[in-house]
Amino acid sequence: MSVYSWLFRSVIHRTDPERAHHAGLNAVAWAGRHGLIRALMRATIGYWDPHARSMLLWPTRSLPTIGERTVHGRLGLAAGMDKDARAIEGMCALGFGFVEIGTITPRPQPGNDQPRLWRLMDQAGLRNRMGFNNEGVDQAVAQLRELRSTRHGRRCIVGANIGKNKVTPLDQAPRDYEICAQKVAPWVDFIVVNVSSPNTPGLRDLQAVDQLRPILEAARRGADAAQQRRHVPLLVKIAPDLSDDDIIEVCSMSRDMKLDGIVATNTTINHEWGEGGVSGAPLFPRALDVVSLVAEHLDDHQLLIGTGGIFTASQAQAMLDAGADLVEAFSAFVFEGPTWPGAMNRALALN
Repeated sequence: MSVYSWLFRSVIHRTDPERAHHAGLNAVAWAGRHGLIRALMRATIGYWDPHARSMLLWPTRSLPTIGERTVHGRLGLAAGMDKDARAIEGMCALGFGFVEIGTITPRPQPGNDQPRLWRLMDQAGLRNRMGFNNEGVDQAVAQLRELRSTRHGRRCIVGANIGKNKVTPLDQAPRDYEICAQKVAPWVDFIVVNVSSPNTPGLRDLQAVDQLRPILEAARRGADAAQQRRHVPLLVKIAPDLSDDDIIEVCSMSRDMKLDGIVATNTTINHEWGEGGVSGAPLFPRALDVVSLVAEHLDDHQLLIGTGGIFTASQAQAMLDAGADLVEAFSAFVFEGPTWPGAMNRALALN
């Protein structure tokens, strides 16, 4: 057990979860702003593909890509941790191969009333009803613009998870997604449409293909309007609670629309611990099943990112073996601490 893991289970778990989240995120953001500290983090606990430099001259193995970017670490940070794009450089230095920020909405919103985040210590999971709390797309773009102004920042592979504001009626949701996609497209490597969070009223209803299609069309239109010379990959994130038939229908629609891929899965409401969505270890079995099902029904060129309950390298490899191209994690990072992402990507690189 690592020092952090011992501290988390002995001391940190007694603190307020949301305050601890902000304190940890602020620490990573601070470290990421200082070049020497970033370098030390990457050299000690982080990860950089040992084949990366030689691959430029002697390509010997196939590496996954997101659009035009080659991903040198198959494990990335899932959306929800860095909602406002404040700690990307620090997260990359810790060893994540890519970072998905958000969920971002067109206008700032405070999210649901507190308390809204709980640790499930016995189950190695988290329960949340955050409600897309974020500072809005303009603030996120300001952070992304600053990130991309530096050489190191441009090296980071970044995705933006986008959603609708709580006050936006469902029939006007496509406009929210179009606004967000258009504003973030110049600054990110991929965009993920989030219609699967359980914490915004009615949002999951938008996963029905007749509701989802106009949202994806609007997001694609927004991204293309902002980036006419570069195709920004567009993916949709689905819930684990969809029926298998509904999942297959979403996959079919994604092929028809030439969508770039799918992220599977979001949090689950199929649990007994109260209001909100659960992530972490309880989600893994269903998430793995969904990844396997999605993989069977996507075209070969479409990207599949698997996420949900990954704690060990063997679990991550199981998702990759099931058909995922890349994997993401969130809860394990909370439980296992700053040395975990680098150790995971080093382990996955050996497979």
